Formats: sequence, structure tokens, C-alpha cells
Amino acid sequence: MASLKPKQVEGRNIENMIGVTEVPLGLAGPLKIKTRNYSLPLATTEGALVASINRGCKATRLAGTVTVKVEEVGATRGPVFKVKDLAQAEKLVAWLDQHFNHLKRLASAKEKHLKLVAFQPQVVGRSVYVRFVFDTQEAMGMNMVTMATDAISREIKKKLGIDCVALSGNFCVDKKGSWLNFVGGRGKKVWAEVVLPRKVVRLVLKTTPEKIVEVVYRKQLLGSVVSGSMGANGHYANIVAALFLATGQDMAHVVEGSLGITTAEITPRKVARSDPSEVESALYFSVYLPDVMVGTVGGGTHLPSQQKALKMLGLGNKKGDAVRLAEVVGGAVLAGELSLTAALASGDLARAHQRLGRGKK
Repeated sequence: MASLKPKQVEGRNIENMIGVTEVPLGLAGPLKIKTRNYSLPLATTEGALVASINRGCKATRLAGTVTVKVEEVGATRGPVFKVKDLAQAEKLVAWLDQHFNHLKRLASAKEKHLKLVAFQPQVVGRSVYVRFVFDTQEAMGMNMVTMATDAISREIKKKLGIDCVALSGNFCVDKKGSWLNFVGGRGKKVWAEVVLPRKVVRLVLKTTPEKIVEVVYRKQLLGSVVSGSMGANGHYANIVAALFLATGQDMAHVVEGSLGITTAEITPRKVARSDPSEVESALYFSVYLPDVMVGTVGGGTHLPSQQKALKMLGLGNKKGDAVRLAEVVGGAVLAGELSLTAALASGDLARAHQRLGRGKK
């Protein structure tokens, strides 16, 4: 039954192993980001998803390229400390500031591929929450971050006599949707955008720029406000989950990757280089993901299938590969979000799922 031997994963990825769960793996693309083409490995059980992302990739490719920007925020761990009063809380925060370089050395001594870059305190009564921010290089890094934060917490106990009540005080905020991560970011912030000619929207996406803009406004934006949704998007989680599963990411971080905002606008576009005055109304489409937790080493990235998926993307343990993976996530989310929105705008969503998601030939 198992395609993995217990010795490959026990003590690292699983306990009490009884077998392996298989999920279909599909391919979409190529997705063009800057000057590079990526074939996207996508693991999913949702019919029509791979086809939809593939269509979005085609549309963006015909438009030229997807522009992606990544900002490294850092992995975070936020322990909570119990203090006697506000005076002791102030003392703790001041001590952290005064001894920050010492704590940086302590963290790096515990985990050589990790660097403490910042801390953010929050005092609430007799509780002090401290959000430690780390550069984890090519790893997603939560194991490293946890070990380093534990060492820091023990140092605080040793020097100040202040107890750490919980190594994670929900101030990280790990594996939960939160406004703190939405506003401040976590892991990596990712932006992606594309301008699509009207002809591409009509021929590939079977709709118009105006209809897509209308759907984004009334569904992704206004609909999210009405429903109290934390993310103003259509289905980031679908694409994030498929890529995460294929490449060995922590699946619980999909909830963070599902956060984000989709925007669409009508924008002028030059039709011919020979005549700058000749313009058309094209579609500007963008996605923003403030909380992308990814890595190309560690976790499940060492598993054989996941290694092959990463190699398919040209990624491994080279410097900058984690950023490049985040770029792929952003571009893929844009492609999938664009195609879904177009299907809604054209009235084809139900028909697509009837044809591709019901097991009927």
C-alpha cells in the first residue's frame, strides 16, 4: 500500500504510520513570471481546478507576463509571559530591547540557519505577548523558530525570573486567520498583477473586462464585507492548497495563504506601437497575499514526490528559492483567481463543474 518506507518519515513527518494517502497530481501552465516559464504541479481532488488554473495561465501568458513582487517579513513565534504588574511588564520589554543583540546570538547558536530580526511586544494586564520575527532562509522554519524562541524564553526566566506561560500565545499568529497577519504580514507578502488585452479576455476567458470588474466588486470585495470574510478573494485557498500539497508545505498554513485581496480595473492599453494614440480598454487584474508561509527545504519538502515537484519548478536549496516559490504561489493564485472570476462573469462555472467535476465523459 505504502509508496513511502517508514524509515523515510518516522521521527520526522509522522508517528504510528499505517500507510500513505494518495492524491491526484495534475499539471497547469506554463505560467510566465518575468522571463521564466513554470509548469505548475497541483495536487487536488477538486475536478475543474487544474483546468481552470491552466486557462488562467494561458490568458496571462498571451497577455505577456505576470509581474510578481515578494517582501520577506519573516516567520514568527509569539510566546506569552506572566508578570506581576505593569512595572514588571515594562521591565521585560526594556530588557528585550537592551539585550536584543544577545538574544540574536542566542537564537543563531541554537539554529545556525536562523536569524532573529525583530520583536513586537504587546502588554495586556499581567500578560506580555512578544512576537519574535526570524529570517529562516530557504526553510519555512517553524521548527527552528520554536526551538530558538524556547531558548530565548529560558534566558528570560534565568535573567528576570519571569515565567513563559505558553511558547505560543496565539500572537504568532500560526495556522489561524488573523488581522495581525493580514495587516503586518507573516512569512512573505506577495503581490501579482497582469494587464490583459480585451481580445485575450474575450477569446480565452469568454467574457469582457467590464464583467470581470463587476464580479470582483460585487463578489470578492463587497460580498466579503457583507459576509464578514477576512479575505476579499474568490478561492485563494484552492490554489494554495494544491501547490502546498504538491511541494511538501505545511498544509495547515493554507488558512494563512487564503488571506488576501483581489482587485480588477479597466485600464487603457496601447494597441499598436506605431500609433501611441490608439488605445483600448484592457483589464488590470491583481492579487495580494500578505501571509505566505513557504520553504524549499525542511518539513515535507524532502519526500520523493514533493522533491520532484520542486525540481519541476527549478527549486531546491539554492539561495532565494523560497522567494521564488512564493512568486510561483502568487502567480498561480492570480491565474486561478482570474479564471474563476471569468467563469462567474460568463455564467460558465456550473457547466465547467458539471463537465469536469462529476466523473461524466
